[in-house]
This record gives sequence, C-alpha cells and structure tokens, in this order.
Amino acid sequence: MISSTPEQRFRVAALYRFADLPGYEALRPELAAFCCERGIRGTLLLAAEGINGTVAGTPEAIDALITHLETIPALKGIEVKYSTASEMPFHRMKVRLKKEIVTMGVPEVDPVNQVGTYVEPADWNTLIADPDTLVVDTRNAYETAIGTFSRAEDPETETFRDFPAWAERNLNRLKGRKVAMFCTGGIRCEKATAYMKLIGVDDVYHLKGGILKYLEEVPPEESLWEGECFVFDERVSVRHGLEEGDATLCRACRHPLTPQERASPLFQEGVSCPHCAETRSEADRARYAERQRQVELAEQRGESFPIGTPSEKHKT
Repeated sequence: MISSTPEQRFRVAALYRFADLPGYEALRPELAAFCCERGIRGTLLLAAEGINGTVAGTPEAIDALITHLETIPALKGIEVKYSTASEMPFHRMKVRLKKEIVTMGVPEVDPVNQVGTYVEPADWNTLIADPDTLVVDTRNAYETAIGTFSRAEDPETETFRDFPAWAERNLNRLKGRKVAMFCTGGIRCEKATAYMKLIGVDDVYHLKGGILKYLEEVPPEESLWEGECFVFDERVSVRHGLEEGDATLCRACRHPLTPQERASPLFQEGVSCPHCAETRSEADRARYAERQRQVELAEQRGESFPIGTPSEKHKT
C-alpha cells in the first residue's frame, strides 16, 4: 500500500450527485484517464441518474478532479465529503457504467425530482431526539454492527435492494409520522426518501452529507452517534473528526470487526471471525489459511497483497 508523509496525507473524497445524465457512457474514458494521469485511485459509478463514488489521491489531484466534475453542467453542485488516510486506501482506479448509481431495483423511483427534506448536521440532533420521529438507518446490517445513532431502527438489510420490502412491511408504522433517515454519505438515504415519497410517506427527512458530514461537523460532546462508521475502503471505519477508526475487516467474510471481536478465540487472521467461524467448511478454512500464508509471504518480500494490504492497525 502506498504511504504518505505526515505532511501529505491522502485526501479521500466520497462524492455523488443525482442528475439527469443521458450521455454518461461518454464520460467513462475521459474520467478514467483524468484520474489515472493524476494517481487517483478508487471507484466512480456512472449511470443515467448521476454519479457516485469514493476516490483518493493527493490533495491537489482530488481538488483537480472535483473542479473538473463541476465543469460538467449536470454535475454542478456535486455533494462531496472529504477525509484523510495515512495510506492509499484503494488498489486501483475503476470507472464503471451502471443502471443505478446506488442499486435499489425500483425503476419508478426518481431521486432527481422527488426526495425528502435535507437536514443539516447541526439540526439533526433536534430532529432525532424528538420521540415522535422514527429514525431509520438505511445501511446494511454489517455496517450498522459497528455504529449507529441512538434510537435508530435497523432494518437489518443485506443489500439496499432489500430496503423497499422492509418499507412495505412497515408502511402502516411509517405513514403519518416524521421519518428521519441516514446513511454513510447521504446517497442511499436520499434515494430511500424518494422511495418513501413514492409509497405515500410524505413527512420524510434525510441527513445531508450523511454520517460522514455529521462526524466532521458535530463535536463529540454534542454527538448522538455511537460507535464508528464503516467506510468502503482499507481504512474500514472512521470516528469523530473523520479520524481512522479501530475496526478491521475479516478477510474471510469481509465483516467489520471491533477490537473485542478480534480478541475472540473464533478469530484467526485471514481465516475466520465470530461472524463466520461456524458457517465455513474445513475446505474453506484450509483455502483461507493458504491465502493468508501467501499474504504474509508477500508482506515479507515487500510485495503487494492479493486480498488487500493490511495497514498497521490490522496487525495483532
């Protein structure tokens, strides 16, 4: 993994914008070249409904990319959350064409033209502290496992495609109430509010900029956030001030792990953790153990890792 100096930490940009983007296919080669020429890594997703992604690079490179995206008329005003990483958190640069920039699987949803009410991080506590507000975490179960807001309801979804079914099952509870929704960077909860509007839940709100913006702007002593926030890169999690957290990944099942879970007798680096130890066959465990052995040998030789480069916080 590429390391930075204390003076030049990598800048990480989580970005998205719902927009009518009919010519999105033509942007793929241009954006791929732009990023690769500047050493930017990560993933950008393009679809007719807009752009979504997380990328990392030098501060100058990331600033150049955002400036470039803002020159595209449909993407002007793009939502961006910045954080830093001591090591490059991605292995390569990918620009992909998709049907949706966040996959819900409901074609009728139109987050470009109909969404809930944005709530700034500074106003979020007042909204979710109201006992009449139903607070809903629109992330998936493996994300909510290491942190969420107090009083938040967890739909326990495995993928965002499962969210509409949860909403339909709970429609009677949702209608006629204030519903406050949140997610990591704002994109899933924004699309979720569009779906709520579609099914007749009108008094719906979502956290502008998501958990990342909240952790950046709200002081820890005023915060209603509990735990750490899962992020989709090699940092694994962040906490208040968007500092890198203590969570790591199980390299067998990709579930985030707290330090307490890593201390479990069911945890074996690269092989198993409390979330998957009892569901893996002996053949699986043997395969994972051999893979971990290859990772350790590569580390000794100073070479890249086949399943992700563990930083110092991943080592026991």
